[in-house]
Amino acid sequence: MDLTPTPSQTVGPYLHLGLTDARSISCIAGDRVKGERVWLTFRVLDGDGVPVPDAMIELWQADSEGNYAHQDSVANGAAFRGFGRLATAEDGSCTFETIRPGCVPGLRETVQAPHINVSILGRGILKRLSTRVYFAGEPANAEDLVLALVPENRRATLLAQPDPTRSDNWIFDMRLRGESETVFFDV
Repeated sequence: MDLTPTPSQTVGPYLHLGLTDARSISCIAGDRVKGERVWLTFRVLDGDGVPVPDAMIELWQADSEGNYAHQDSVANGAAFRGFGRLATAEDGSCTFETIRPGCVPGLRETVQAPHINVSILGRGILKRLSTRVYFAGEPANAEDLVLALVPENRRATLLAQPDPTRSDNWIFDMRLRGESETVFFDV
C-alpha cells in the first residue's frame, strides 16, 4: 500500500452557505441610532490585486458612545446590533450601513480610537483572519495602544479612507497578501 500524502482540503466556495443568504446583516445601526451615519465599503483583494468574489466579512463595533451591544438588547429589538455579516460580490466588495463608533475603554485607563473589529473567511483561508478598521484623520488614532503596536509603515493598511465620490462613505481595501497586505492580528 502506498501512503503518499495528499494536499489538505481548503475551505470551499460554500463556507458561507446559510450564513450570508438569509442571514446577511448589512445594516448595523438602524435609523433611530444616534451618531454619524456612515457606509463602509470593503474591497477584498488577493496578492495580485484581483478581487475576491466569495469571501465573508463579519464586523463587530461599539456605538457612538463607545458601548458594545449586549445580546439582551439586540434580542429586544434594539436599533443598534453592533454586528454585521456580508459576502463579497463579484468585484470583491460589500457595503455596511452603520454609525461611526466612539472611543472604547482600553488598558490601564486609556481609550481606544474609534474602530471596527473585522473577521474575514474565504476560500483557502483555513483560519479566520482578524483585523481592525480605523478611520483616517481621526485624532484619537495617535493615542491608540493597539494601533501603536503596528509598525508605522504598516498602519495605513488599517485605515479606511473617505470615498472621494460620496462624503458619508468610507472605503477599506483588505489585501490578503502581497506588498500592501493588511495587518492581521493573532487572536
